[in-house]
Amino acid sequence: MLTNLSIKKVSLATVLLYLLVFFSPYAFQPFSPNLVILGTTVTYILGAAGMIWLYMKNKKSAATITEREAKLTSPVFIFLLGISGIFLAMIIQAVVFSIETAITGEQPSSQNTQNIIAIILANPLFILATTIGGPIMEEFVFRRSMIGTIETYSGFWLAAVISSALFSVIHQDGHFFVYFFMGLFFAILYKMTGKIWTSILAHCGMNTLVVIAQLILHYANIELPQ
Repeated sequence: MLTNLSIKKVSLATVLLYLLVFFSPYAFQPFSPNLVILGTTVTYILGAAGMIWLYMKNKKSAATITEREAKLTSPVFIFLLGISGIFLAMIIQAVVFSIETAITGEQPSSQNTQNIIAIILANPLFILATTIGGPIMEEFVFRRSMIGTIETYSGFWLAAVISSALFSVIHQDGHFFVYFFMGLFFAILYKMTGKIWTSILAHCGMNTLVVIAQLILHYANIELPQ
């Protein structure tokens, strides 16, 4: 069941699973806030596990054009590029934030990040959703599924632009270009190796460092300069 599927069917199943997980917090709203956070965390982890299972069971039958054409597929290169991608992603984020600040005059703060940190402070278990479950699902949805489906008709780069735009919109953070260029960077990592694990490693690592940095600032009672 759900094996030897085409990339279109795997992509559809992945997106539907993502939507189910994305809206799952509403199912827990009648209960206590702690149960909402716990339920959301569990669904994020299960959603990520489900997507990995779909990928592994259909890896050959649902290979994307990007995966078939990739040349730099060495596990060592994938690991090194994924690790370096963590820091490159943070640099890109900082640069785009700085450009936005220079143009708009608004402070480079992320409401999405602040909301996540507030939830983690209330229930530390949620860190698993933000550093593992969420990034894994986003990479399977916005990089592998969307690019894998769209590039059949448009080529990689237009598919990457479309998926990055949707990746930014879904975050609802008001910093469209920050998330857009982050998504585009993760798409490039995926293209370079043809392995979704490369962008997953970079994405999970970046989220982890951001969360750790924010928690350090909070517990040390440090305020960033305005």
